Amino acid sequence: MKYFLTLILTLLVMLSGFAQTNKYFDAPFGGGGGFVGGWSMPNIDPINLKLKEIGIPELSTSGIFTTGGAGFIYIGFVKNLRVGGMGYGGTISSSSTINGINNEAIYSLGGGGLTVEYTLPFIKDIGVSLGAILGAGSMSLELYRNDGNFSWEGILDEPSNISRKIENNFWTFTPTLNADFPVYRFVALRLGVGYQLTFAGDWEAENGQSISGIPSDLSADGFFIQAGIFAGFFSY
Repeated sequence: MKYFLTLILTLLVMLSGFAQTNKYFDAPFGGGGGFVGGWSMPNIDPINLKLKEIGIPELSTSGIFTTGGAGFIYIGFVKNLRVGGMGYGGTISSSSTINGINNEAIYSLGGGGLTVEYTLPFIKDIGVSLGAILGAGSMSLELYRNDGNFSWEGILDEPSNISRKIENNFWTFTPTLNADFPVYRFVALRLGVGYQLTFAGDWEAENGQSISGIPSDLSADGFFIQAGIFAGFFSY
């Protein structure tokens, strides 16, 4: 969290220095939406420890590339306040083949929610907004081990072909800092950072069956960065 706060302060100082002093409107207005790509960094160390035990290559710990969309609109009757929504999703995987047996692990992370942001009035011509995402999401781990030979007759009794999926659903509260750079009033480029805090329920296996013994630090909490392009009307 201290790294996240440091990044926020650094970005604010940089944007304040770049911002112009001209201002043609007493408050930002407009809105739009578009594509947002991100890089999320949840803690997957507990997963890698388990994968190492069962002989599947570890997942990359450098982060997960996510894709999604977001949008917002200034509500007008409260200066500088805008509301909107967003969604995202991404996966990482690892695989190997040992003695003719295929091994694969797939980790997926996704979510979405309502966004509420306040655009800082002392930064001109750029929309720099502090806010939060209130929403929900899920993460899952799929494990596969098979010899690649499947048939309709033996699909339910092939002992060498194993698959497993566990999943966790959670609520999220995510502080964010976004900077939107308008281009010709109708296009804006976005750069942002955030830290996702999750409030999770129990992990479940297939058919909604509960699973015990999940490490307490296996969560979707983590820092992320995002960049995107929006279409709409933007006046800062």
